[in-house]
Amino acid sequence: MKISNATLGDLPANVARPHYDRAALTPGIVHVGCGNFHRAHMAVYLDDLFNLGEGHDWALLGAGVREGDAKMRSALEAQDWMSSVTELEPGNHSARIIGAMAGFVPVEAGNASLIKAMSDPAIRIVSLTVTEGGYYIDPKTGTFSPSHPDIAKDAANPATPDTVFGAIVAALGARRGAGVAPFTVMCCDNVPHNGRVTRDAVVGLARLIDAELAEWIMSNVAFPNSMVDRITPATGPRERAMAAAFGLEDASPVTCEPFRQWVMEDHFPTGRPALEKVGVTFTPHVDKFETMKIRILNGGHAIIAYPGGLLDIHFVHEAMEHPLIRAFLDKVETTEVLPIVPEVPGQDLNDYKALIINRFANPEVADTVRRLCLDGSNRQPKFIIPSIRDQRAAGGAAEGLILLSALWCRYCEGTTDSGAVTEANDPNWEMLQARARRAKADPAEWLAMAEVYGDLGQDAHVAARFAYWLDRIWAEGTTAALTAYLGDDF
Repeated sequence: MKISNATLGDLPANVARPHYDRAALTPGIVHVGCGNFHRAHMAVYLDDLFNLGEGHDWALLGAGVREGDAKMRSALEAQDWMSSVTELEPGNHSARIIGAMAGFVPVEAGNASLIKAMSDPAIRIVSLTVTEGGYYIDPKTGTFSPSHPDIAKDAANPATPDTVFGAIVAALGARRGAGVAPFTVMCCDNVPHNGRVTRDAVVGLARLIDAELAEWIMSNVAFPNSMVDRITPATGPRERAMAAAFGLEDASPVTCEPFRQWVMEDHFPTGRPALEKVGVTFTPHVDKFETMKIRILNGGHAIIAYPGGLLDIHFVHEAMEHPLIRAFLDKVETTEVLPIVPEVPGQDLNDYKALIINRFANPEVADTVRRLCLDGSNRQPKFIIPSIRDQRAAGGAAEGLILLSALWCRYCEGTTDSGAVTEANDPNWEMLQARARRAKADPAEWLAMAEVYGDLGQDAHVAARFAYWLDRIWAEGTTAALTAYLGDDF
């Protein structure tokens, strides 16, 4: 059955649906980037709140600035802005229809409709999921890049911006001119210190356009930090079949694990929905939760991804079934990552690690190793390199983390241990592949990527151990390298 307002009452009994009057919803949030993660995370929390009979003036107005966003808008429009979310607990799937979206701004060049929507006084939050790589961070400095061509173009054409940050600056300028309080900008991307990073992008672009507006934004606009978490695979034939198994015709179904977490700073000057009533944690210690999650979960993804990719393993749960990979994950997390993660209020790090291992092993999610290997040039500097740096600062050897870095280098060469070709899997794939091939003879070539390693390449210990492990991987293969690292622990 096709999802629509008209069919909600006729859906199969085992499909949960909104228990509120969707016609009575009014938008309070413009959300840019309505992909799978947003619809399995923020939209679900809001749907839960609306089902409590609360916050109906905080409905979502979807938005986007890219071609894929236009396709998503078309798919959701045909379904009255709803989509299905299927939670994949081992041995038990459950489906629900999410109705928290009240509309979707037309996606167009120049973003006039988006700017108009964000200028509406009823909109009090603008939220973002534009991927980890969407914040125009200079890889060499780790800060906002005002010279990026996209940013320079928006600065030259502020009334017709192409980027979401240009649209935000234009809308904030319009609100300031009209005497309307600014909206809060809430990043929901998996980026360290994501509120600060988003502020730097918005203010950095504003400074190129109007210095006074930039200062006003700095003084008046809130950019709360947050930590978001839910494993949400890409949608393919398997996921579409799951929706169909519930009797649903959904142009863009979402599947996800049962677990979800959202931790935020409570800094919303113009108000916010009462999300604490549906499980969101508001705390001034977001940075500690964030470090825990990024180092243990996101870092853990990398630890299993690259050996899994080199051993031709397709699914993440299959990688977790491989005894060497699972033992590699456990040892690196226990001996190298947990010791340098700060204490988190109310959290036991060992329990959190055990939770992560169980989540990775969930066979129902069917997340792919290839997805975890994606975009290493952007993810490694955020999820792995800081742990190596902290280990070295504490006098540690970081042996397993350095081995992981060598495995990433070997993966980027473009073939697996069996000789199978690895298709491009990074925005910088050609550069990485060329460098990885040179690194086979000269490992220092890889560590010379300052945008990834900073000055770690000048650390004699890191350089020597990286060269050792890369040479051993090439000479003996991934299995032998993992076995050597695990030693008597395996």
